[in-house]
This record gives sequence, structure tokens and C-alpha cells, in this order.
Amino acid sequence: MRQFAQPFHRKIMQSRPDEIRTFIASANNNELLNWASSLRDEGFGSVQSYSPKVFIPLTKMCRDRCHYCTFARPPQKGESAYLTPEQVLEIAREGAKMGCTEALFTLGDKPELRYASVREELNELGHETTLSYLAEMCALALKETGLLPHVNAGVMTKEDMAALRKVSASQGLMLETLSDRLSQPGGPHYRSPDKDPARRLETIRYAGELAVPFTTGILIGIGETRDERIDALLAIRELHQRYGHIQEIIIQNFRAKDNTPMRHHPEPGLDDLRWTIAVARIIFGPEMNIQAPPNLSPETFPLLISAGINDWGGVSPVTPDHVNPEAPWPEVERLQIATASVNKTLVKRLPLYPAYCQDAKKWQDAALLPHILAHSDAEGFSRDDDWAPGKPFAPQVQPPLAQLTVTPEIEVIINRALEEKSLSEDDLVTLFHARGADLERICTAADELRKKVNGDVVTYVVNRNVNYTNICIYKCSFCAFSKGNTDDTLRGKPYDLNLNEIIRRIKEAQSRGATEVCLQGGIHPHYTGDTYLTLCRAIKAAVPDMAIHAFSPLEIAHGAETLNISLEAFLIMLKEAGLSTLPGTAAEILDDEVRAEICPDKLTTNEWLNVIEAAHKVGFRTTSTIMFGHVDTPRHWARHILHIRALQERTGGFTEFVPLPFVHMEAPMSLKGRARYGPTFREVRLMHAVARLAFHPVITNIQTSWVKLGQEGVSHCLQGGVNDLGGTLMNESISRAAGTKHGQEFPPERMEQVITSLGRIPHQRTTVYGNADEGQKQKSLTADSLTDIILTTPKRRTTNIQPPKM
Repeated sequence: MRQFAQPFHRKIMQSRPDEIRTFIASANNNELLNWASSLRDEGFGSVQSYSPKVFIPLTKMCRDRCHYCTFARPPQKGESAYLTPEQVLEIAREGAKMGCTEALFTLGDKPELRYASVREELNELGHETTLSYLAEMCALALKETGLLPHVNAGVMTKEDMAALRKVSASQGLMLETLSDRLSQPGGPHYRSPDKDPARRLETIRYAGELAVPFTTGILIGIGETRDERIDALLAIRELHQRYGHIQEIIIQNFRAKDNTPMRHHPEPGLDDLRWTIAVARIIFGPEMNIQAPPNLSPETFPLLISAGINDWGGVSPVTPDHVNPEAPWPEVERLQIATASVNKTLVKRLPLYPAYCQDAKKWQDAALLPHILAHSDAEGFSRDDDWAPGKPFAPQVQPPLAQLTVTPEIEVIINRALEEKSLSEDDLVTLFHARGADLERICTAADELRKKVNGDVVTYVVNRNVNYTNICIYKCSFCAFSKGNTDDTLRGKPYDLNLNEIIRRIKEAQSRGATEVCLQGGIHPHYTGDTYLTLCRAIKAAVPDMAIHAFSPLEIAHGAETLNISLEAFLIMLKEAGLSTLPGTAAEILDDEVRAEICPDKLTTNEWLNVIEAAHKVGFRTTSTIMFGHVDTPRHWARHILHIRALQERTGGFTEFVPLPFVHMEAPMSLKGRARYGPTFREVRLMHAVARLAFHPVITNIQTSWVKLGQEGVSHCLQGGVNDLGGTLMNESISRAAGTKHGQEFPPERMEQVITSLGRIPHQRTTVYGNADEGQKQKSLTADSLTDIILTTPKRRTTNIQPPKM
């Protein structure tokens, strides 16, 4: 069999239509199928997607008379032509209850132009056209249930499509065929004016001009030739090359139905269907989503994957396929097993495919964006479940099906990491995309590496968080903690702790066994470098044995700037004042594309790295962090990790890496519908496990956040590369302000209970991973309850942290 080199195929995809026809004609079936399968795997790997949907047949009236259709029917006496708003909502709510994300609105073409009774009913509903009523019902389903409408509304004007764009995530129209002869007398489209190929191509073109993510495709076996199928696919390709809006190609095989003029027409066989799928994959290349409905090939649908499809289309746990009622959808469990039989992992998607979801600002009306973000994960697929960081219930981890095997590329990357070789950006993105068996293999490899590096010891530090002010001049869109100087409107009042309250809290922490105080706050407009120096000196004078872990890179930069001195000079002054270590917070995502959206006035990526590098150079150890799960993607995560690793290779100053999942509930950007609902738990597991592999051997401690994940969440992460549980905290303000429900303190006895339940060994540490003082350890295990904290009211044009009077 001939082997086609990848560059040659790139040339084919860019070739003229006559050259493509020649190429297809010159290849035999096996060559086409093998090449299509290779292209499918190049673009989509082990993922096979589907959309959980409800089918809402708004009307079955239609002005067309397609000879194969049982969906359309004439008005029936005593029956409504349209579903009522109440009926639409009943279907949509049942779908939402069953975990669907798509509301598929399907309807006949312009029945009001054929039937007077339909026009009268539309008038009673307050509409002149079916498409106007459709727009109202899409808006209703979206508002009341959050389901994302996908509309198959037939041939439309550009104005009608623009109106539907405001209330639907995607739209679709099957081209079906480019053959005019099928509309002649005796043909399947005779007396069906809306099946005119030119009109259908015009509708598809309108979608491109309006930036509507669009589904189209061909119907095979209705009398067209193979050359005519290629003609139709090439016509679609030409429009997609011009506008980039075709998100999906459907290859649908004709099924003969009783009580239709084509009930005795022969159906296309499996080989014919697979040939057509393969040709579509070759014409459109590895990036196009190609679908074939599984219910139309119920006994053989797994074989369609090797022909080139990567998607099963919409599958409903609630409603039948009203267009093909004789062909029920396979249950999702059967679909999952059948997909796994060819070593692919079934993944839920939205009606909007991932590439269009990640670029949603281009492809969506602004009103749809919050709904899409609420449903999507970092790749643009559907979220796994309702879990989100900070929510008061445990995440669910489903083991992959036994027949799934690990992708060879994943093993290659893991082995490279274990050999202490640096991973590339693309390597890391590949790991972050892992699902099913690949996900579990990454977590297992990370935990085996953790055991090799750290043994079975799990460390934690007894500390107290003191957030000395929530007043901040920055307006980071993810932050629910900071406030203006007199802003009482959002989650409590502004405060600015006085020095006496700060010292009182630290002394109390020491009496309860703490060896570290973690100090951070907003950038108060009246704080200067002297404020931070005064704070360190006062703490060191009052509690000399307490390690001061304080001041984010943003606070360091602010302090140096206000004193008009260099970063290094200010850091040396802080060291002399008693500062022990720095938290590597305010990193968020070290990619300026993301920072421009979530914290545009904050430090840039290079500025953050410069502060940390300066701290390392003057002898400070710091942590490193990532705050993920909002508007970021796996590629952003990869870049962030590579920045941290490169700096660690230069300085060796990082003690640990701390993934901080975004808590969305009260974050301003979430309340405005501008962020996802935090990472999924699959993404949380991957972040910790990939970090273990990616940082080996330069960062050996990977920490997980109990504040964000809760006890069950951190237990899973401890089995996927994590060796540290962070601090007991005593007080936690920032995540709590964002909405987390996992409390303010995780006392040592609970820490140790979680650790020992996994067969691991708990160990109290210091900030820099030394052994905690034995006396302090005993205090921590028998500590009294905390006294109430005092939030000092801010003073105008000054701060409460003042130098001691002489």
C-alpha cells in the first residue's frame, strides 16, 4: 500500500478541486481509510466527542415535500402546530436535570407560507413568522434553564440568522447535495423549494459573514453520485476557507422509512458510508470536526471512527430523534463502551465546538458568553460535573474503562520527564489535554515519582494568615477580597489592621504552635516601603522566633517604588528588618495575554519574574504559585510552568510549587459572566501531577490547597504527585471572600488524619522544609480555640501601621 507523506497531504488540502478529485480517484478504499484515520488521530487523538442534548421539535409543519422525510406533517385538526412556551420549557428543564447542555431546536421550513391555519396560530402567539417565534423560544430556554440553543431552522435570510445569533450558540443547515437534478420531477427534493442547493449555499455563506458557528454536511444515498458528494464537500470547503465558520461536517446516511415515497429506495452500505467519511476527512484535513450519527448505523458505528469521524453528534437521554424516530440513540453507557472498544475516550462537548468556544468573543453574541463560560472547561469541552473549587461537596473521580490503553505519546513524554529532561510547551499541553487512561497514567507516574523523591512523608506547616488590609488600588477582576478605601458594597467593609491587632494575632498563633506567620494584603494607597519595614521590625521585636513569610512580588515592587530605590536595595532592607521568606503569589498566570484580561494594571510577567529573581539573588527563598481555571487555557499553563522552571534553574530559590484553583462564586469577573467556574477536578488533578513531572528534579515539593479543594479533593491530589498540604492558616480571608466553603483552619490533628488515612506519614515542617520545633509541635496538637479577630476601621489618608513612637 502506498504511504503518503504529511507534506504531500498538506499540498492536497490546498490543491484545486480537480487535483483533489484526481487524488481521490487514484487511491483505493484501504488507502483512503488509512489516511483518513491517521488524519483523524492527528487532529483529535484519543478523544471522541458528543453533545448531551434535548431535541425540541418546535413545529413539524413544513412547506417542503422531501420524499424521504417523516418529520414533516400537515396540520392536524385539534392539534397545535407549535409547541407552547410551557412545553418548550418542560423539555428543556428535563434535559438540564439530566445533565444536558444543548437544546436542539429543529423545525420545518416556513410552514406559514403553505398553511393558513399555521399563520393564524402564529398570529395568536404574537408572531408573523416561525423564525420570530423560534428566537423567542431560544431566549426562553436559555434564560430559564441555561441550556445552549442550537437551531436547525432551514433556509434563512441574513436578517433572520442575525436575530437567531443573539439567542443561540450555533446554527446548522445540511447542504445535503449540490445536485440540481435531485430537485427535478421524480427526485427526492421535487416540490421542496428550500432544498435548492444555491439557496442553501447562500444561507451557509450568510453564517460565515455573520460569524455564526455552523454545522452542515451531506445526505448520502438519495440518488447522488460519488462525484456529486465530492462537489458538495468542496463547495462547503470553499466557504469555510473564506470564513472559517464551519465547525462540523455531518455525513448522514439515508435510511428508508415507512410511509414515504422512498420507502423502497436502497440504503447506502457501510463501505459506502466509510468511503464518504474518509473522503470528507481528506478534503477537510485533521482539524475539522466530522460526525456520523451512531443511531443510523446501530450495529457498526464503532467502525466509523477508523474512517475519520471524531464526533457522534447530539445524543439525548430524554428525547427521541424526531427526524429518525425509527432509530433510537444508543445509551451513553453503550456509546462509551463502544468508543472505548477502539481505544477512544468519550468526551462531552457543547453545541459550540472547543475551538469556537475558546475564541467565543469572535463567534458569539455578548449575551451568550456567560452561559458558554459557565458550561465549559479549559479546552472548550463541557465540564465533567457540577463540582467547582470551594463548593462544599466532594469531587467525583470515575476510573477509565478497562479496555482503554495509554497513548504512546503520553508514555514518551512521561519517560522524558523521569529522565530529568525538560519538557517543551507542546509536551505540557499534550499532558494537560489528557483524559481517561492517559489521565490516570500521568497521575500514577507523578505519584511514583513523588514516592521516589519524597518518600511517604507528607509535610505541612502550622501557621497563621494575617491579611492586614483589604483596601487596594488595583482592580484585579478575579479578586473578591480587595476594596476601595471606603467601599462598603461588596462582601463586607474595608479594614486596615492596626499594629496592636497584628501583633496580638501573631502572639496567639505562637501560643497555638505556629512557626510561621504569612502576611499579605491589598496595595493600600497610603502604604509605602516604610510600612512594610515597620511591620517586620515590630513583629520581630514582639515575637523574635516567628518566621515572617510575607509580601507578594506586587507589594515588593510597590514598596521599592515608593522609596525610590531598587528592588535589591529594598529586599536587603526587608531582610535586615526580619523578613524570612516571600510568598510567590500575584503570579496568577505568567502570560501577558491572560494578565491583560484579569489584572491589566498589575505586574507584567517579566516584572513578576524580575522581583522573584531579585529576591533569590539577595538570599530569600520563595514559593511559586499558579492561579488557574478562569479565562486561561492549557497552553497558558504550560508557558507559566516553563517560566517558573527556567527561573528555578537559574537561582534555585523556589521551595515549592502551589496550584491555586480559581474560586468563582464571588469573584467579580464571574459575577459579570466573564470567567469559567474554576477548573474541573480533572484539570486540578492534572495541574498537580503535571507539575510534579515538569519540575523534576528542580522543584521537589508540590503543594495542594485544602482551602480550595476540601478534604476529599486534597486526598485525591496526594495520590497524584503531591507531598505537601501547606499551612493550617488559622484565618483565611481571600478564598473565603471568593466563596469557598472549606473553612478558615485545618488544624494539625485533621491534617494528620487525612495523611494517615492514605497510609502516609505526617510531618510538621518549617517554612523552608526544616523540622518544626518539638515544643511548638506539641502546642499545635493541644491548641485552644482562636479568639475573635478585630477588623480595624481604616483611617483617612493614612494607615494604621505606624512606626513606634520614640
